Amino acid sequence: MMKKVVLGCLFCVLLISFSSCDLNDDSQNFHFTTLSVVEASLPESFQLNESYTIEVTYLRPDSCTFFEGFDVAIPSETQRNVTVIGSVFTDDNACTQLAEEVVASFEFNVIFTGTYTFRFFTGLDESGEATFMEYTVPVVEETN
Repeated sequence: MMKKVVLGCLFCVLLISFSSCDLNDDSQNFHFTTLSVVEASLPESFQLNESYTIEVTYLRPDSCTFFEGFDVAIPSETQRNVTVIGSVFTDDNACTQLAEEVVASFEFNVIFTGTYTFRFFTGLDESGEATFMEYTVPVVEETN
């Protein structure tokens, strides 16, 4: 009987300690942002049905911003609009300015003939309009 009382008290103490934590605090301590592309490395040409690693150099503005990935929009069959996505932690007041250039990459599969156009987001101009760095890469026939 004494074991049941002790276990019951232990259960109550654990229940109270867990309920004192605010698990419903759903305020976010980060937000997503776009990062500016400085340079991209693409081959001079593609071959159909081949895969290529595309290296992208982007600007990491401060120590609270981290790379999350790429957003690749496909407005047409052979056009790709590439944006680097980062996350910014907002609860760290000790962010230091970096202006650090960082390289990340993604795999690209060539599935269409013609010429691919890659537009990499570089930031916003004075009017708030998106600016892009543009590369064109033709798909050539395989040489034997």
